[in-house]
Amino acid sequence: MSTRFNKAALLTGTFMAGALIATPAFAQDADTDDAASSDDGLIVVTGSRIAQRNVETAAPIAVVGDEEFKLSGTVNVENVVNTLPQVVPGFTSNSNNPGTGTATLNLRGLGSARTMVLVNGRRWMFYDTAQIVDLNTIPSFLLDSVDVVTGGASAVYGSDALAGVVNFRLKDVEGIEVGGQYSITQEGDGERYNLYGAIGTSFDDGRGSATVYAEYFNRQPIFQGDRAFSNFALGGETFGANLLQFGSSTLPNGVIRYFGDGDRTGTDFAANNAVVFDDVAGDFRQRAGDTYNYAPVNYLQIPQERYLMGGYADYEFSDGHEAYLEVSFVNNRVAQELAATPVTGTFNVNLATIQPFLNAADFAQLQQLNATETDGDPNNIALFLQRRTIETGPRNSLDERNAFRVLGGVRGAITDWLNYDAYYMYARTRNANVQDGNISRSAFQAGVDGTGTTINPFGLGTLTPAMVNAISIQAQNGDISTLEVANAALSGFVGDLGWGGGDIGFAVGVEYREVGSRFIPDTALSSGDVIGFNAGQATEGSYNVREIFAELNVPIFETDGGTRLEVNGAARYSDYSIGNIGGVWTYAGGVEFSPIPDVTLRGQYQRAVRAPNVGELFGGQAIGFPGATDPCSTAAATPGSALGNLCVANGVPAGSLGNPGIQLNAQIPANFGGNPNLQEETSDSFTAGIVLQPSFIPGLTITADYFDIEVENAISTISLQQSFDLCFNQSQDATSVECSPFFAQPIRNAAGIITVNNPVPLGAQNIATLGVSGVDLQVNYSTTIPFSLLTDTGEQTVNLNFLGTWSESSSFQGFPGANVVECAGFFGQTCGEPTPSFKWTSRLSFVDGPLTTSIRWRHLSSVEDDDAGTDFTAFNGIEDTGAYDLIDLTFSVDVNEQVTLAFGVNNLFDTLPGTPTFDAAGNVTNRPNGLLLGDNQEQANTYPSTYDVLGRDFFVSANFKF
Repeated sequence: MSTRFNKAALLTGTFMAGALIATPAFAQDADTDDAASSDDGLIVVTGSRIAQRNVETAAPIAVVGDEEFKLSGTVNVENVVNTLPQVVPGFTSNSNNPGTGTATLNLRGLGSARTMVLVNGRRWMFYDTAQIVDLNTIPSFLLDSVDVVTGGASAVYGSDALAGVVNFRLKDVEGIEVGGQYSITQEGDGERYNLYGAIGTSFDDGRGSATVYAEYFNRQPIFQGDRAFSNFALGGETFGANLLQFGSSTLPNGVIRYFGDGDRTGTDFAANNAVVFDDVAGDFRQRAGDTYNYAPVNYLQIPQERYLMGGYADYEFSDGHEAYLEVSFVNNRVAQELAATPVTGTFNVNLATIQPFLNAADFAQLQQLNATETDGDPNNIALFLQRRTIETGPRNSLDERNAFRVLGGVRGAITDWLNYDAYYMYARTRNANVQDGNISRSAFQAGVDGTGTTINPFGLGTLTPAMVNAISIQAQNGDISTLEVANAALSGFVGDLGWGGGDIGFAVGVEYREVGSRFIPDTALSSGDVIGFNAGQATEGSYNVREIFAELNVPIFETDGGTRLEVNGAARYSDYSIGNIGGVWTYAGGVEFSPIPDVTLRGQYQRAVRAPNVGELFGGQAIGFPGATDPCSTAAATPGSALGNLCVANGVPAGSLGNPGIQLNAQIPANFGGNPNLQEETSDSFTAGIVLQPSFIPGLTITADYFDIEVENAISTISLQQSFDLCFNQSQDATSVECSPFFAQPIRNAAGIITVNNPVPLGAQNIATLGVSGVDLQVNYSTTIPFSLLTDTGEQTVNLNFLGTWSESSSFQGFPGANVVECAGFFGQTCGEPTPSFKWTSRLSFVDGPLTTSIRWRHLSSVEDDDAGTDFTAFNGIEDTGAYDLIDLTFSVDVNEQVTLAFGVNNLFDTLPGTPTFDAAGNVTNRPNGLLLGDNQEQANTYPSTYDVLGRDFFVSANFKF
């Protein structure tokens, strides 16, 4: 699997207002149903530990109600969250390669590691050494709401909350609730179904309550070969003007490249040093433009099977004092599938061993090469072999994650103005990863040099079952991650200032966290013997942090006319066991001002930090294969030019400058690893906005919030593509820090090729800067119209919600002094996932008695390829996607108070990347809607986590309450 670098690799608001919107809204205003409220009307909102009477906050908060999950026809949490304009999709159900078998959340495009995920206001379990939450572990059918807070929130919640906080609130269940959902595409594939049940009850005369739940979910695969737009891998000519059928140079027939000093005269190697075997075993010819289409066997939708169960309870053991408990367990199985293993590399070949597999004329050519070499070995020859081992079948990776979380605590009132809350949490995730379809490099070598079971890689289908068994190797990896949190806090009120503003609220507390994670690779993988999946090295480490924190909310005044002023602040001191961090402060301050009741102005500043995770600190050195273009293989690398001279100094023969052949594949080997000397990342975020609730238009709320977030000392491995550009195209100085990965040690063989034997060394450092800014706009409107078919009143309710974001900037700088790369409005190998300048989701619902008819409109503005060097002039000189719109339609019926049925169609107009057509040369002759992206795609010729790849999709659901 490839390791891509993009902006997300540096990685992977609206408001809350008090208008009651009694609608199935997409992102409704927060009200007392969307926050944890107490009997006296106080509310604890996401982003603060202080109970408040006002539901408006200085920080923008978007709230997704539980109805959105029902109306959207989705079972997994990420399918709804990724439609929010504040979110750039992370890993999803369409993430096969790259992918991890998880679903992640990437707020503002700043990376999943910089987005804090909470459940009921507390930390959730993470899944690996990156300390990222897998959204698959959250029960969507129990969600009451999802709160999205913009900006750093480390002063309130601690490390990780640089981009913001996403808090999933679970509801209490009264009685019995069961249900299920079934989904299928128009093509009749990709089935998804789930069954769930929950029981909630109170006991001991209402002193206690408990909820237990369980869910089963199953998702069937779709292959890229099942859709016309993804059946062929598409790419671009090296300096070309068109998209064309693309593929790998590693063929099922087998390819031999020769880079020795033997005499090639009169051989098939004379022209380009390469031969390919025809379908007739043992007969090779000069290699022309042969490629292998690896796309069809890759998953377009990855299969998943999940069992989820848990419960939560509370009991008032004394008046005003209660104990509470939360327990959850998840078993999640997710598979990935890639094309058969491409074996590439230099192998020492014994001529006598392979002679039976070649015809006499071709064998004589190898004898000629060997006889004229200067190494003096008459029996063996070094050949660069490329063989796609389709006889072993596709590569498969199965992740089975078992995760559990236990939390227990006590809370209550000490006095009528002072409350306490203390809890302890332990979470643990164990992943067992099994890989099939790998090839053992040592066994393959032994098979061609006569020291092991002899193999015949020379021709199509020449590997017998015995040979396959001899070279195949199954790999098994393990991950174990743990999180412990102990937290104790006091909160309450200390009187007012006497100007009518209300009581001053405060919260103080302490917290201890311990994070540990361990990656246990298969010994064959860690040794580098496996060909197929990327090698990995053992990683193990842990750290802890001790913290004190405080918050203050001060209502300054409020007049009888509704003019109100309120300020707030928060601070946290964190003492890390990580040597290069030690003690750090985070803090925040905000203000709200309402000149009249209809208008609220607000603003907030926050300083936040993120401590490096276990993988970044202690990750073992591992080889990856990121997609990149070697500048020395491009036409710009001419003799005598600055680029050409640098390439020669780097080990490229002068005669090979600009030769595409010195880059064998689109993926280039690089060595990645951790750095125990890392420091914390820091962010400064500023938000300013306005909330309009005009009294003369009942039911209307409009908010607009400007946000600006900058992350400094961001932890990053210098990307391979960015490193190439920084060294060879910008610095062009072999002694510079930009060029150190390429010149600190030899990375090329004698032919100027970067091989797995000398990967480019890349490591994690605090070197990058990230920045995002823009405006969030939300409009909520609820009214009635004098028309109804199903009510006695003759009226029905109409609800409109609009949630949109304009991205002013989404930039990153690889390290100080590097060019700032702007990604707002772009996609590609540098920027990664598309970041449209405008993104919105809106929903219009008509509630006519028991029937709800709801239409959702999702829009993304056009984005351009971030690599100006790969324009495809046959398509108007630029590679862009065009604007993108999806329409979804849902009908929901309350049969009675106990039964609700729903039917819906997502992607109503079947908007897909489109079916390419080809001319005789394999060039794409059409581009139906701009979503066929060529060489800067992520996978499946597009970005399947951003653009829908399933097509028209139907769902039915039923919910029963007793």
